[in-house]
Formats: sequence, C-alpha cells, structure tokens
Amino acid sequence: MNEIIAQRLLSDGLMASASRYPDKTAVIAEGKSYSYASLLEAVLKLANAMKQAGITRGDRCVIYMDNTWPCVISIYASLLIGGVFVVVNPQTRKEKLEYILKDCAASALITDAHLYNVFSEVIGNVDSLKMVISSGDLSNIENDQIHGFDQLIDESENTPVISASIASDLASLIYTSGSTGEPKGVMHTHLSMCFALNSLIEYLRLSTDDRILLVLPLAFDYGLYQLLMSVRLGATLVMERSFTYPAQIFKRMEEEQVTVFPGVPTIFSMILSMHARKPLSFPSVGRVTNTAAALPPDYISDLKSVFPSALIYKMYGLTECKRVCYLEPEKIHEKPSSVGQAIPGTEVFILNEKGERAAPGETGILHVRGPHVMLGYWGQEKLSHEMLIDGELPGEKILCTQDWFKMDEDGDLYFQGRSDDIIKTRGEKVSPVEVENVIHGIAGVREAAVVGVDDEMFGQAIKCYVVIEPDMEISVMQIKKVCVNKLENFMVPKYFEIVDALPKTSTGKISKKGIG
Repeated sequence: MNEIIAQRLLSDGLMASASRYPDKTAVIAEGKSYSYASLLEAVLKLANAMKQAGITRGDRCVIYMDNTWPCVISIYASLLIGGVFVVVNPQTRKEKLEYILKDCAASALITDAHLYNVFSEVIGNVDSLKMVISSGDLSNIENDQIHGFDQLIDESENTPVISASIASDLASLIYTSGSTGEPKGVMHTHLSMCFALNSLIEYLRLSTDDRILLVLPLAFDYGLYQLLMSVRLGATLVMERSFTYPAQIFKRMEEEQVTVFPGVPTIFSMILSMHARKPLSFPSVGRVTNTAAALPPDYISDLKSVFPSALIYKMYGLTECKRVCYLEPEKIHEKPSSVGQAIPGTEVFILNEKGERAAPGETGILHVRGPHVMLGYWGQEKLSHEMLIDGELPGEKILCTQDWFKMDEDGDLYFQGRSDDIIKTRGEKVSPVEVENVIHGIAGVREAAVVGVDDEMFGQAIKCYVVIEPDMEISVMQIKKVCVNKLENFMVPKYFEIVDALPKTSTGKISKKGIG
C-alpha cells in the first residue's frame, strides 16, 4: 500500500489510516477495542460479499442499525464498492423505514436481529432489494432472504476492492427528520463530504491523538461526522449507543481519556443538572462542541466547570451543507449568543425581505456558498429548487437556509430562528431563541421552549413551556417577572406552562411540533 494516499473519496480515509496506523485503536465500541487493521479487514470482507451479491457502484445501501461495530463496518464497506450509504435511526418505525427503502430504491438493507419485528414486515414490499444482511443472533429467525453478518465476514475473502467511484459521485443520502412532510434524502457527494471533513478538522484543531466520544446517532449527520473525522485523521472513536445511561458514559470517558465531547443542548442540560447535585469534572476533554440547537449562553460558565481544559465551540449547521459557521472558542465570553463566522473555505451572507444584502444588525435569511452544499433532495426537484438558488456565477447554486439570522459589524452571525418558528405578534417578528435564552438564564430552569399560538387580538401570542429542576421551586410569576425586566414588551410571553418534560426528536432536539 502506498505511503501517501490521496483522500478524494470517503473510503480513502480508512485506507490511509490503516496503512499508517494498522495497530492503533480505531474504534472502542461499548468498551471493546478494534484496530485500524481489523477494521479494514472486516470492511474488505463485507465489501466482497456485497459485490458477489450484485451490489455495485451507485446502489443505495440502507444501514438500519444502532451505533455498533457492525454499523461502522457497513458504512465503509458500502463506500468501498462505490455504493451510497443511507444510515437510518434504529428507532424508525416500519412505515418510515419502508418509505425510505422505496424512495431511494435501496439495493441492500443491513440491519440487526433485534430489529427483526420491524424490518421483517417491510423487506417483502421492496422490489429493489438484492440483499438483506443482519448482525446479531439469527438462530430463532427462519428467513432465507437474510444473510448473517458474522457468517459473511467469516466466509468472505479480504482481497483488495478497488472503488470505481470518483469524487463527484454520491457518497450518502442523509434523510431529514421529515418535519415538513415525508423524509427528504439530502444528496451529498464524496467531494462535498470530504471538503466538509477537512474544514471541520481544521477549525476544531483536531489531531491523530484525539479520542472522540460518540453518543449521538450515526443517522444524525453530527454523529456520522464524528466517525468520518476520526477515521480520516487516524484518531480513536469512543462509541456508545446513546446517552441513556450518563453514569456509564462518564466512567468510559475517564477510562478512555476522551478528548473531544460533541453534544446537543439536551445532553448538556442533563450534564449540568447532574453537576448541580454532584460536581463533575473531565479534565482530559480539550474540545466541547455544540450544534443542532442553540446553546443557551448561561450554560457556558457551568460547562467550563465540568470541562475545565476544554475549548467550547458553538456552531450552526443543517444537513443540506453539514456545517455553516462556528464561533472561535476564544470569543465565547465576548459573544456568547453568536454562532460565529463561515467555516474555512466557504462564504455566507444575509438577504433581507427585499432580497438585498442585509446591513449589520438587520434580520434576514442566511445563504451559504461553498463546495459543501448538497446536490439537492433525492427525487424532489421542486423542493431542491426552493433550497438551491442561482448564484452570481453561471451555473452555480447557493443554499438558501430558510433560517433567520442577523450579523454584527465584525461579521459574526446570530441565529434568530427557523422560518417556520418565527412568531409574528402585535405586528412584530419575535425570535423564540431570544426569549428562550432569557428564560434559560433563570437559576433552576432546566429547559424552555417558546412557540406561537393562535390569538384573535395579536394574530399569534407567545407561549413558553418550562421544565424546572426537580429540587427547585419556581413560579410562573417569577419567570414572567424576569421576562418583563429583560425583554421588550412585545416579546414577553402571554402564556407560561410548567411541564415535567419536553418532547424530543431521535437526535435529542426539543420537538416544538409536539407542543405547539
């Protein structure tokens, strides 16, 4: 194998790292360590088995699994044969699974035996499937359609597989949560994903020595890129199925000396709640990253207590381009509400309601320009045209995020809300994020969600749902008083409701669709 391997394809990252660091630990899956050499060997065996079954360049390979060692193997085996991998959250129900399999005309389904009750009712309805593979115990399953994952690995050769793919080929379809209807398959090429990887690695200042924690689903692009970055670097991924058992995760972090902790606000909220009851400290962590939803500014000082050695990165992104911007961690106290500037090698700008470049402080829709922008939505030409607009260069497409932002004099961005989240009340537009940030600043508030509700007088009225820490007593009047003191009158919620919990999506975001 060559010493220098050009990393034009996602699979090239594995080939390069296995060549340079064969004995180094690539993945620690639920406490068990696997080297780069063993990862490459398993990937080659599965890739050869898939090739023999007729899976070839451009075929969609749906991976319906937990965060496990077989899932990692399946992603890279699909890439190595020139396939397009599609990771589906294992919590997905049969109707949605069937929709995705049919929508992308999947050729392969790679799954796990504990999900048999779901996928067994679906596979007979998908005519495009050439192969179904399942890891886990199949002894009680009688189905000739299903190939055993372990058996394929044991019986196949680990002979070299030369990918026919080029950088412009599709690497992955990443299905969105479907909040606006049926799930949409976001099309990303090797070129767009490799560019994003390099940009992320650069601004996060990552190295081969890092040990990256993964508790987010691989079906969530934020989780997926932790794996891709780690393998591309030749670093180590410490992978868990979820954050369901925090004490177990904390123990693993200490044992494995984790250096990078990617999370979302709901995870950080749980950590800070536990920290308030019994102090936590993870000095080995040098990077804490947040995206998916806005990190309340008041979390930052407490996170510094939990992660005393860490640079804290506030970021914003969307599946259609992976990542848009990040705040330099040295500016976290100077601009705690900002999500910073465009990631390296890209450009952003804001257009106001007249379609003109917004002035500093003026709210408008954020637009993104760069090689990381998606090709479009699989089979959804009309929706693709709504998100990808013509750029200034002939033939160029720019991503219209449909999200409201403003930019300060320094060029730093401030997220104001999703287009469908912005509340129009009393003739004013209110950003739910601004209101939520004020409420998160109240001691004892664990979570808050602000939505608009129909109102005869105002058009929409603002309603706030609040989750209080179990050992705290806070009244609605106390919360309202803080809002009156810190917000403009039209931004003060008309209604408040204290609830035990807020509904969450499978990726840990607060689901406002479930409460509005």
